[in-house]
Amino acid sequence: MSAAADATQAAELLALVPADRRVALVDPRFVGHLHALRLGLTDPRFDAAAVPGALTARPAARGALLRALRRAGDAVGTGSPVAPGSAPAAEDRTVPGRLAVALAAEGTAVQRPELGSLTAAVPTGPGERAAAQSSVAAVDDEAVRLRSAVKAHDGFFTTFFISPYSRYIARWCARRGLTPNQVTTASLITALIAAGSAATGSRGGYVAAGVLLLLSFVLDCTDGQLARYSLQYSTMGAWLDATFDRAKEYAYYAGLALGAARGGDDVWVLALGAMVLQACRHVVDFSFNEANHDAVSNTSPTAALSDRLDSVGWTVWVRRMIVLPIGERWAMIAVLTALTTPRIVFYALLVGCALAACYTTAGRLLRSLTRKARRTDRAMRALADLADSGPLAQAVAAVLRRPGGGYTAPLLAFLGGALMVAAALFAPFGGWLVVGAAVLYAVLAGLSVSRPLGGALDWLVPPAFRAAEYCAVLVLAARSDAPHAVPAAFGLVSAVAYHHYDTVYRIRGGTGAPPRWLGRAAGGHEGRTLVVAVLAALLTAGPGFTTALTVMAVAVALVVLVESIRFWVSSSAPAVHDEGELA
Repeated sequence: MSAAADATQAAELLALVPADRRVALVDPRFVGHLHALRLGLTDPRFDAAAVPGALTARPAARGALLRALRRAGDAVGTGSPVAPGSAPAAEDRTVPGRLAVALAAEGTAVQRPELGSLTAAVPTGPGERAAAQSSVAAVDDEAVRLRSAVKAHDGFFTTFFISPYSRYIARWCARRGLTPNQVTTASLITALIAAGSAATGSRGGYVAAGVLLLLSFVLDCTDGQLARYSLQYSTMGAWLDATFDRAKEYAYYAGLALGAARGGDDVWVLALGAMVLQACRHVVDFSFNEANHDAVSNTSPTAALSDRLDSVGWTVWVRRMIVLPIGERWAMIAVLTALTTPRIVFYALLVGCALAACYTTAGRLLRSLTRKARRTDRAMRALADLADSGPLAQAVAAVLRRPGGGYTAPLLAFLGGALMVAAALFAPFGGWLVVGAAVLYAVLAGLSVSRPLGGALDWLVPPAFRAAEYCAVLVLAARSDAPHAVPAAFGLVSAVAYHHYDTVYRIRGGTGAPPRWLGRAAGGHEGRTLVVAVLAALLTAGPGFTTALTVMAVAVALVVLVESIRFWVSSSAPAVHDEGELA
């Protein structure tokens, strides 16, 4: 820490700091809470940030800061703005305040965190200083920090049964130097032990599994709260948190299925069905949000009604519980595991998730049909990426065009998916009629995406493809006489679902979908569906179908995991501004 007499000397001092370091300027007259400075000067997610009287710049913004400082010497002394034609935000006429304006004028985004009840001020006289110090004394800095560690919008169970004490666990971890990634890993390990306990098939194992699953969820909440409490945000942390949630849930489903099998009850079909339903729920959410988050002239009476309901406290909690978010879902799974059987757990999951899916999808349909909005090019690209079209669909799209009309894309997608699943369900197993349906599905899928997905309901296209592929694999494995075909299908769908979630996280981070070669290597949704249909036709007897599904699952997992890990540990990974996962 060094003191500078003026902007010129500050520029000289900053030039001596190694280029890979963050730098900060703080007015010596600053009066405020420590956490206000922490929010303004230590958040790793932003290249430049400011609070009244203080400014920070990461290496990417260092050059702009030095240029502004070198221009500022005379300007600050005369009271003129550093950036011509500009005025400091909130009348912050300090050197850091003027420099923040100059950075913004040059095109460098300057984050200004919401301070709420926290104080950050630069008093110019004894009276103002006394008032600022009084404001500091009136607010408990640590209490604000603890409250802000908890998500503002969370589920009922998490808000009232987890966060009241998990925030203190987060503080305990911070004071002992633990990182959010370490807590995330501990949550995963705990969930895997829970899955192993469930796999024993004993009542004691089920009770231990339920307790451990709840403990895993407490740690899952703690890692995000620790990140917010200590401002230890990272791209890797957000990715780990999101992907580990899926890994924990799927591993626990598998553990329950293994435990049930030990007791003579085969529930693998239910386990895979629960996973498929949950994944399809998520893609509905992802697809709708990506299609509409930057829509132009976005208006909807349904959205207005939702906003009015949000003003009535009890309706907010009811609506959050109806969608069965991860907190409510894991609590239900844990309690039912300890008290009942895996079959009842999966029945409850299927019913609860189905009702939640109907509620959320109906609301999104109403919003889409009543809103008046123009979909942006970015949104249409996102929907095309979420569709996960492979070489077959792309070849069809290159030579054919779907008919005009606002709803033709989702209609073709649903028609192709319905034909594929119906053939898998009702056509003779091992016959080539299923293969023909898979070929027709590929053609209709290609037609569906042959034009930009700009229609009001075109966000339904990716969910239709997900449902068709996952359900076709589930049905064909369930109808097969091959031993352990459904567990092998469970592995395949898990690998493919990871690929789809990874695509979502990249799009949400602003970097776009995975590289095209990965989509081609993974075959696309229509290619994988066709391959499974052909395998079912060729390998109708013996363990061959199970072996083929297993090999396919391993191949897809290796390809998508290697590329995903390479991307998320690289410098091109997106700066994630909000951790957390949808229901």
